[in-house]
Amino acid sequence: MPADKPDTPNAVLSAALRLIRADRRMRTADVARDMNMALRSYEHFESGAGRINLERIHRFAEVTDSDPHAILASLALGSPEFALRCVDNKLATILVVVLQEFDEEIGDGIAELDARTIINTFTKAMRDLASQSVRRDSLAEAWLEERRHRLVTPSRDDGDANG
Repeated sequence: MPADKPDTPNAVLSAALRLIRADRRMRTADVARDMNMALRSYEHFESGAGRINLERIHRFAEVTDSDPHAILASLALGSPEFALRCVDNKLATILVVVLQEFDEEIGDGIAELDARTIINTFTKAMRDLASQSVRRDSLAEAWLEERRHRLVTPSRDDGDANG
């Protein structure tokens, strides 16, 4: 693993919490207060010291309006950036909700599913999602390019005070 990548679950957790807190433009004191924790206890938690605490991760996610399941998934993925990438769209929580509904609907039939079918289905679904992201970006760029010419552009003389 590269030296700049966190190499333990605690290090990943610490990096994910810091990334999210910074993205939300919150100070440690703000998060500690909103989580009803002493500042030192919160700093200990954010540093990744001690045992990983699921309840605190969920409270942190609530306070920062982030995705607790993405934070937990980031530990398994070794990617604190995954937690940040899901902060607004709540991808991991959506996946867990869909899995919960699937479990309720299919129940014991889940055990009968073929691993290859599961892999192919999820791989296709992820590729489709990636395609949507790329297509959305392309559409946004095309929209902007089509309209950019209507903006007033300052002439070179406008910025020259010495005229």
